[in-house]
Amino acid sequence: MAITPAMVVVLTAPSPTSRIPSFPFAGAISAGLDTGKNYIIIGWMLPAPRKTDPYMLVTGMASVKMGHHLVQIGCAHGGRLGAIAVNVGLSGRAVVYVPDAASAERARKGAAEAGVLVDVEIAPPSRLPAEAESFDVAVVDDTGGLLATMSPEGRVATVRELVRILKPGGRVLVIGALPRSGLGALFTRAQSGPPFDPQPSLEADGFKFVRLLAEREGLRFTEGVKQKRT
Repeated sequence: MAITPAMVVVLTAPSPTSRIPSFPFAGAISAGLDTGKNYIIIGWMLPAPRKTDPYMLVTGMASVKMGHHLVQIGCAHGGRLGAIAVNVGLSGRAVVYVPDAASAERARKGAAEAGVLVDVEIAPPSRLPAEAESFDVAVVDDTGGLLATMSPEGRVATVRELVRILKPGGRVLVIGALPRSGLGALFTRAQSGPPFDPQPSLEADGFKFVRLLAEREGLRFTEGVKQKRT
C-alpha cells in the first residue's frame, strides 16, 4: 500500500517593509485589528496621560508626615492648604489661623475638597491662641502678602509667635509669590517688584539654618528651623 507523504507548510514571515506595523511600547492598549491585503494590521491606542498633581511641588516642600501636628498661618489658596494638611493622616492634627472671614472660608473649602479635618480659627498672627511647642511644622502662606504688608513690629511679633508654638527642631516654611511680568502682570494684582524676602526676619527673631529652598512655578519657598535644646 502506497503511503502518501504528509504535506509540510512553512510559514515565512515577509521581509520588513514600511507597511508592517511596529510593535507598541509597554503599556499600550490593543484597540482591535483589521486586515489589510497580505497583513493583519493591529490597531493600538496609547494609554491616557496621567493626571498630574498640581500641588506636588508645595507638598514636597512642606514635607509634612503622617502624625505631624501642622499649623498654617494665613490662607490665600485653600487648595494648597488641603493638599498639605491631608498628609498628617488620622494620627496627626492640622490647624490654620487666618486674619479674616474670607480667608477662613477659603480654608474650610480647601479642607473639605481634600477630605481632611482642619481646625480653622480667626486670630491675629501676632497673637496666636496656641500652646507653646505644640507643632512640628508651620507653614506661612504669604502668597497674598500676609507678611509683606505687615508693619515691622507686627512681623517681628508674628515670627516670634511661630518660634514659640513650634517644637524644638520644628520647621517653618514661608510660601511667597514671585512677581509676574509681561501680559500676566497687566491682568492680575500680583506684585511686579522684587518678592518679599522673609529670610532676614526669620534669622533675626529666632530661627536657624534659614535658606531659600526654591523659586519655581511662580512660588518662593523659604525654610527655617527652631533650634533644638542642647
